Amino acid sequence: MQAVKSRITRAINVGSQVETCDNSGAKVIKVFTVVGSKTTKGRLSAAGIADLVMASVRRGRPDMRKQVVYAVIVRQKKEYRRADGMRIKFEDNAAVVLKDDKGNPKGTIFKGAIAKEVCERWPAIAKVASVVV
Repeated sequence: MQAVKSRITRAINVGSQVETCDNSGAKVIKVFTVVGSKTTKGRLSAAGIADLVMASVRRGRPDMRKQVVYAVIVRQKKEYRRADGMRIKFEDNAAVVLKDDKGNPKGTIFKGAIAKEVCERWPAIAKVASVVV
């Protein structure tokens, strides 16, 4: 996992319920940890665009429910700043469910736009993405 050039505001807290934008079978996931996050003692970590999180499936197909999955955050409502000064924000928070922690997506179709920072960090997601902003 390589660094992202943008200054990402971390807007999705641990405990947040995030909708998925793929056809993996999960509809809503609940984030319970951000992989590789370092914070002050006692502070809950938060995730932003292109961060790898571990989550439990709250709503979806019966075989997917109550499973622990890896996911990548691909959209967030809170604006963040790119290196060229542009500020980007989306109309919803969304994630993509992964097969493993290497970045291979479980779904084959993504609904909606995917942030450019996600495609830089996760090339397997970039292959499937149709709209990149």
